[in-house]
Amino acid sequence: MGVGLCVLAAPEIVVGAVIVAGVVVVGFAIKEALDAYPLDMGPPEVRPAPETRPVPEAAPAPQKPPPEKRPKPEPKGPYFPPEGPTDISERERRRRCEPIPVPHRGGNDDHNKCADNIPNNSFPGRDVIVNGKQFDALRLFTRTLWEIKTDDFDIHSPHSQRFFARIKLPEIQREKRIAEACGYIFVVGVKSAAHKIALEALDKTLNVVVMDWC
Repeated sequence: MGVGLCVLAAPEIVVGAVIVAGVVVVGFAIKEALDAYPLDMGPPEVRPAPETRPVPEAAPAPQKPPPEKRPKPEPKGPYFPPEGPTDISERERRRRCEPIPVPHRGGNDDHNKCADNIPNNSFPGRDVIVNGKQFDALRLFTRTLWEIKTDDFDIHSPHSQRFFARIKLPEIQREKRIAEACGYIFVVGVKSAAHKIALEALDKTLNVVVMDWC
């Protein structure tokens, strides 16, 4: 077998050229030529170092004072509600419920006499205004408001008596609501037992008194 020799005369010979002798590839000569011929690639490229920014320092975590130095909550004293009514509507209601004595309406002396002679009348000779309504009398000690009815009830037939009682009932019930809304007891004074029976038959919650003093 013949051996072919390849001599490199200059670096322009393509790198990796080989001489084939038969089926054997000879590359040793190429490697020796490359090692012997210095390659001038210029100075190595120097890359600038990446600029680093200073990391801000984290704020120190607040330290909790030791248990003995922590402020202790002030003890709460007993709760005292404010004196007197705090709601304006409640003050107004109390003001309207205060009794105001006023002269009798006049025009019916028999009616006024019966009202003045009510036992323990606090304002004889006067009516009393409570919550906008004028009542015939007030027994202040027991907080009792009176409304007097001096109709000649007995002269009418039983049918007329029942009709008359029904006609007068709504006004009597309204007076009762006004009195009780202000904390008063309400009493209706009549001159006959028949009148008392007729009113109580229509409204069992009414307090009807026969006035035996007039």
